Amino acid sequence: MFDWMAWTTPVAVFFCSIVLMLIGMTVWEMKSPTVLRKGFLPIATTRGDRLFIGLLSAAYLNLAFVAVSEKMIGWFGLEQEPSIWLSFAASMALLGLILRKG
Repeated sequence: MFDWMAWTTPVAVFFCSIVLMLIGMTVWEMKSPTVLRKGFLPIATTRGDRLFIGLLSAAYLNLAFVAVSEKMIGWFGLEQEPSIWLSFAASMALLGLILRKG
């Protein structure tokens, strides 16, 4: 059924993280309803809004990393492409920042 997808370990971890975040946010919302607040984002947002914006940002960061990872070999004199785990860590850090301070 999923033969057409490239299910590597980083991809599986990324999607499992998203599922766990959605489950956690649902439980958190049921226990403590959210309120609008203003952070560094230019609009007042709820937790769900910040999660959505953060997931989009994380996805775009991953895509940008994949787009430039081959070029990084020449830029930084690497022997091989950098690990996709770097992109995963950076995207999760960006997501955490948006959820916390956004």
